[in-house]
Amino acid sequence: MSAALFSREHAWSLLNEHTQSPSLLKHALAVESCVRSCAHRHADATGLSGEQRDALLETWSATALLHDFDYEKHPSREEHPFVGIAILTQQGWPEEMRTAILGHAEYSGVPRTTQLAKALFACDELAGFLTACSLVKPTKSIHDVDVAGVRKKMKDKAFARGVNRDDIVKGAAELDVPLDDHIANCIAAMRASAATLGLQGIPHQS
Repeated sequence: MSAALFSREHAWSLLNEHTQSPSLLKHALAVESCVRSCAHRHADATGLSGEQRDALLETWSATALLHDFDYEKHPSREEHPFVGIAILTQQGWPEEMRTAILGHAEYSGVPRTTQLAKALFACDELAGFLTACSLVKPTKSIHDVDVAGVRKKMKDKAFARGVNRDDIVKGAAELDVPLDDHIANCIAAMRASAATLGLQGIPHQS
């Protein structure tokens, strides 16, 4: 496979080959929006522009889309994300991407040493949590989610039980971004993609 095929477009195609669930597809897109936001900030911080910046954004987007692409068929800790990594390795996807995907699963034991790996881990659980926060709003809209509300929901152990709060906190710390700032950045990123994520909302019923 040529380098040109390690693209966001090809990643989206591969994800759809292995995933039918609308919620899993939207989760991948939500994580992508947050990771891509991190990519822009990383590119700004490192002075990347032009083709180098575009390549970074493409790589980070593709990685985010593929982080759970094997999950629907192989959800167990014994298989995910290892089955997916075997497929990506066979197809020749870059090691940087594969290592980041391994690192997003704490139980893999793979350390997160790159900014890409740290961003993916930091955005994965948070994107899911922000989606949950949106869907319990009367409007079901990400536009009605704010940092204070998210922090309050994080303390409610009965809410979105499947989301690991410790991973959200640890992820922001690894990125070296204050937690409130990280939450705000991800809310903004998901608002920008609200229609695609199905979080644009419905008219409020009075």
